[in-house]
Parts: sequence; structure tokens; C-alpha cells
Amino acid sequence: MNQQKTISEITALWKTDKKQYVKRSSFSAYMLLLENHLLPTFGNKYEVDETEVQAFVFRKLEQGLSQKTIKDILIVLKMILKFGAKNKWVQYHQLDIQFPTERIKQNIEVLSRANQKRMMQYIQEHFTFRNLGMYICLCSGMRIGEVCALTWDDIDTENGIIHIRRTIQRIYTIDGDVRKTEIILDTPKTKNSIREVPMNRDLLKMLKPIKKIVNPSFFVLTNDAKPTEPRTYRTYYKSFLRTLGMPELKFHGLRHSFATRCIESKCDYKTVSVLLGHSNISTTLNLYVHPNLEQKKKAIDQMFKGLK
Repeated sequence: MNQQKTISEITALWKTDKKQYVKRSSFSAYMLLLENHLLPTFGNKYEVDETEVQAFVFRKLEQGLSQKTIKDILIVLKMILKFGAKNKWVQYHQLDIQFPTERIKQNIEVLSRANQKRMMQYIQEHFTFRNLGMYICLCSGMRIGEVCALTWDDIDTENGIIHIRRTIQRIYTIDGDVRKTEIILDTPKTKNSIREVPMNRDLLKMLKPIKKIVNPSFFVLTNDAKPTEPRTYRTYYKSFLRTLGMPELKFHGLRHSFATRCIESKCDYKTVSVLLGHSNISTTLNLYVHPNLEQKKKAIDQMFKGLK
């Protein structure tokens, strides 16, 4: 075994190695988890055992962190430990960490059909480029970073298609002792997120005359060479909802509303998954496909009909 190193020392070497292989946004997310959670707890240790990690998990749950966030933290911890073990600076033992059963099912927030119609009609009557972004999200299921990164060049009115190929996000960067955030324009979340979404008739009718007179390299939300960032656009969206006197709904709820309307229209699940840019169909099924009581009764009736 090489000379033992602390988790902090291994982390410093791991960061240099990892930076070569991952997107800047992923690397930034790792840095946040390290700075806020892992290094304060394990940084000065020469080894990490399962009991300590299990206690860490329970402590983070008590502090209000979600199971998903804690699992993301553990993924980073395991990567660092495996990197250390590979270089013989630390011993790595398989961590079998238990989580309490989650009994509360998270409901996704969606617009009612009436509110969706009302929002779309209002945007048609009160056109601005920022309002147009919300209309596009309701018609395409785009994420906020994707619509902020959308340029007129991505909108093909000849073939009626929106090309989704970039996203904008604010990331956390560390340069020596300097910690700051910066805006980056990057490829979307996963390779499946780079996709084409057909436009419906109303959206196409709205965009065709505009497309003829705009600069193709300008961003759609600003109609300018400079984009708006998700945080700023989210603030505008909240004030837009207040103007309409509509209930508060997260911006991501527009994406959920698009997906829900697709499922309600009996669109096949694979197509919905591709339109949303999910990495696999199970994400779509888990989020949006929940049989109602009527469907459950029908399934039971059909089963017993087959037994007669």
C-alpha cells in the first residue's frame, strides 16, 4: 500500500483527474456536494467505514435533505474512495447504506386544462418574447435552461420543428480561494435531451412571420445577442402568474403540463419519453403514468371476464 492520504488529499487529486472527463456543469455539482457536505465530515479522515456513512445519512435526513440529494452525495464519496483505493492511498470497503422507506408520494404540479388554455390565450393576446418562451414550453415540454438557450436558428418554420441542442445554467466554480458563480451555455442534460420537437399549428402560425424578420443568431426570449438566465426568467414567470391571478406553479410545471396533456391524449409512452428527452422510458412512466380508479376497475373486470 502507498502512503496513506486523507480524504481531502485524495479529493484534490481526484478533482484534477475527474475534470478531464465530465461536463463543467457536472463537475460544478460535484464541487458543491464536496464543499457543503463531504469534506466537512470526512475530509480529515484516513478511512471511512460504513457505520460513519450510515450515521452521516441519518444526520442529513434530519437536516431536511432529500433522499435523492443524499444518494448523489454518496455517489461522489464512492467515486473518491474508489479512486483512492485504485492508487492504494486508502482501503475501500463496499458500503451498504440503508434509507428509510419513503411513504409520502410526491405529486407533480400541473396546470389545469382551464388554466393552461387561459395562459396560452393571454400570451396570444399580449405577445412579448418573454411570454412566447412560456408558450413554447407548454407546446414542447422544454426545460427552463433549454428555452433560455433557444435561438431563432433553432426554430425551423419550414419543417415545423424546434431543435433543442443547448441549455443555459449558472454553475458554481472554485479557482484557488475564489468561489463564484458563472453562466454557461452547454449541451443539454443527456444525449437524449438533444432532440427535435414538432410545432403545433398555433405555435407555427405565431412564429412564421417573426422568423422572417429576426436575426437567426439572436436568443428567442430576448430577441438579442445576449440571453436571459433561468433565475431571471423564473422571477419573470412568477410575476406573470400573479398578473393572471393564477395559483403558484413551479416553472417546471409547464413541462409537467405538456407531458400530462400528451398522456391524456393517449399518446404512446415511448413518444412522450422521446419528446421530453428522458434518458429512458421508465422515467416517463414513473412520473406521469398513474392509472386512475376507472382504469383500475376496467382492468379487474377484464381479468375476471377472461376467467368466465
